[in-house]
Amino acid sequence: MNKFSYLIVLITAFIFAINTQAQSTTPKDSTAVNGKISYEKGKEYILGGITVTGLRKFSEQTVRVYTGLVNGQLIKLPGDKLTSAIKKLYESKQFSQVDVYLSKIDGNTVYLLFDVIELPQLTDVTIKGVSKSKAKDLKKETELKKGKMVTDNLIVTTRNFIKKKYTDKGFLKAKVTLNTQKDTSDINTVNMNIFIDKGKRIKIKNINFKGNKALSNGKLRGLMSNTKRKFFGRFWKSSKYIQDDYKEDLESILERYSELGYRDARIISDKLTWNDDNTINLEIELEEGNQYRFAEIKFVGNKKYTDEFLHSFLKIDKGDIYNGKVLKERVSGDGTPTSQDIQTLYHNNGYLFSQINAVETRVKNDSITVEIRIREDEPATIKKVTVTGNDKTNDHVIYRELRVKPGDLFSRQNIIRSIREIGQLGFFDANVTPDVKPNYQDKTADIDFSVVEKGGSQIELQGGYGGGSFIGTLGLSFNNFSIRNIFNKEAYKPLPMGDGQKLSLRLQSARTYSTYSFSFTEPWLGGKTPQSLSASLYFSNQYRFNFQTNTVDRDQSLSIIGASIGLGKRLKWPDDYFTLSQNISYQRIELQDYQYRVGSSNDILSKGNLNNLAYTVALSRNSAGPSLIFPTYGSEFTIRAKATLPYSLLNGKSFDEPDNPTNEQRNDYLADKYKWLEYYKLSAKGKWYTQLANKLVLMSNFEVGYLGSYNNELGLTPVERFFVGGDGIAQGQLDGREVIGLRGYENNRLSSIDGGSIYNKFQLELRYSITDKPSASIYTLGFLEAGNSYDNFSEYNPFNLKRSAGLGIRIFMPAFGLLGIDFAHGFDPLPGDQSLNPTKSGWQTHFIIGRQF
Repeated sequence: MNKFSYLIVLITAFIFAINTQAQSTTPKDSTAVNGKISYEKGKEYILGGITVTGLRKFSEQTVRVYTGLVNGQLIKLPGDKLTSAIKKLYESKQFSQVDVYLSKIDGNTVYLLFDVIELPQLTDVTIKGVSKSKAKDLKKETELKKGKMVTDNLIVTTRNFIKKKYTDKGFLKAKVTLNTQKDTSDINTVNMNIFIDKGKRIKIKNINFKGNKALSNGKLRGLMSNTKRKFFGRFWKSSKYIQDDYKEDLESILERYSELGYRDARIISDKLTWNDDNTINLEIELEEGNQYRFAEIKFVGNKKYTDEFLHSFLKIDKGDIYNGKVLKERVSGDGTPTSQDIQTLYHNNGYLFSQINAVETRVKNDSITVEIRIREDEPATIKKVTVTGNDKTNDHVIYRELRVKPGDLFSRQNIIRSIREIGQLGFFDANVTPDVKPNYQDKTADIDFSVVEKGGSQIELQGGYGGGSFIGTLGLSFNNFSIRNIFNKEAYKPLPMGDGQKLSLRLQSARTYSTYSFSFTEPWLGGKTPQSLSASLYFSNQYRFNFQTNTVDRDQSLSIIGASIGLGKRLKWPDDYFTLSQNISYQRIELQDYQYRVGSSNDILSKGNLNNLAYTVALSRNSAGPSLIFPTYGSEFTIRAKATLPYSLLNGKSFDEPDNPTNEQRNDYLADKYKWLEYYKLSAKGKWYTQLANKLVLMSNFEVGYLGSYNNELGLTPVERFFVGGDGIAQGQLDGREVIGLRGYENNRLSSIDGGSIYNKFQLELRYSITDKPSASIYTLGFLEAGNSYDNFSEYNPFNLKRSAGLGIRIFMPAFGLLGIDFAHGFDPLPGDQSLNPTKSGWQTHFIIGRQF
């Protein structure tokens, strides 16, 4: 074709596909538009104007805007700008066809004509064959909204989506028909009619296997976790057929064969057959092949570690059943932070650039020789460590927790440990993402820890009516406080934050009592070493309440004032997960005409002062992580001892009761006897976290505690007792008591009225994480618990336990702390029930507010 042709073809050979039809940018014969037009190919012209034909609802100006072309701009014939204009019109999803013509050329000025066909718009959708609520849901899911452009592709995808939705529910014979009708009430609009005949739900009657010898039919069916056959009594898993799930189950079968050494196992055929009762059978034919075993395992290229050491690490011996999955996990890891494999061994010792591959080098009869090829390369060092995403928390708070420093050898386990330490701070989202940037040229690596901050403060503000009076509570907890900026006005946004200190205030007041407490913790005293300083101060007043007259006598009161100071230090031996903490506390209990039970004989002291000066030492180990809220691995152990001085043994004081004392004399005797409280208290607690699957964790827990006395004449102290049962939340009690939760029973109900001196508890809790977003972390749980409280050793029986089970949910929001609810069933009767047919505790509901994890 030359430039004198009567037929002008559009400017480019660009082919554009939309709605499964190819559209060309080559113009049609323009003679019908404006006679014979000639142009110079490849020349730049000035765009003089655009006209549009074929419009029904859109305006010419709208189409011009879609094209992106502007009068007066330079365009080539053919050229990219015209091609782009046509593409933009198609991408607007408003047109089914776009053609371009040359309508006029005036010297260096060109005029274009766009001929378009508009797509019809959807006016209304009618769905028949299902309920109105289901139809409404389908409209929402398919996004069939008024004004949507109706294309052939929309019709096909909508039909397929609805059909798959029902086949996935077991309606294998579901039929979906869809048609459109012109809507005469408006221009270029259509109504859509969808007819659904879902039919009956099709169930699997039989799953039959052929060719299997190593695994029975029952074991093979058990491996199919998603596809189950129909039988009477099955309610926990439906027997519907879903093709994707079925294919996944077939892969599970082959994976199991591979784990048993049948690495050549394959599925020859699988088919679906129909029964007369409208059920189906699945017919699966297998070829198991031979069972293989490991022959010799050779190591090639290893210099850092000997063959003997690597063999002991691999833990696979000659003659073991060949298991490709285990081999891969022992060589390259299983993807968990605690993976023990050869690749991790090298990565933990600086060999970032090492490459380790297991290769089958010989297969003879039923034995496979494996060669583990190792390219160690040179050790890598850490060049730069950075942290991003911390807008509120100061850099030094994070850097001091990191176990990777510039100049250190690269270590994967130190990176994982750093992730845990950041998570344990409680200031960040659980998903701390380290970005390792290796540089092979200089054998270094840069590491950037990306964090997402969440709120570091919590507020408790509530009011209520109970016990005949209004109860008001104000609690403030600042978990990322900065005391050095407390006098810096510019640091208040709204409070001075960022140094990782903890400051908490709590005030609670009612007609019968008031409680005030303050505590502060500096986790890095001096900023150089992980040594913590903690201090607390509290004061409580409780007044006598007369239930008969509903009055409060403030002249009869029990006041407790206390303070404590403690030091904690992270140890290096046996490992740096250990912490040794020490604490000195003083507590003064003042009685003013307030009856207070003391001693094992239930003596009543109404006036006097009790002093409690004690020293506490605790050795703990905490390797749980990475999240503080939802740990997935590791453990927590604490052994604690708390003791006063044995005053009565040191001064040899006798506590002979006077003969026939008056009430005042007996009160003075008791006040002198318990002026300085003496006791020793031992406890041990342990938790293990085991990840069973993604987001599924088993928490195992045990606890035991013992309260003893030095002098039998004094007996047990009236404070520091154990109270077992209920939600485990201490409610305004400052007398040193320990509240131990055992769900399924009322609060403190498993202990005597004065509290027990011995307790033990065992617990299994299965947790599933729903979300771990910074705004809220949510997990569900199911639990089994058993425990009890005892008054003395003569009653102690570790197997005489109160048992319970139940379900619950936990929601952690940074601003409010931990919230939750448990529904628990107590299987045993309450203590003290002497009836012939004692009633078990039964169902109890427990609300959890602010309890630690």
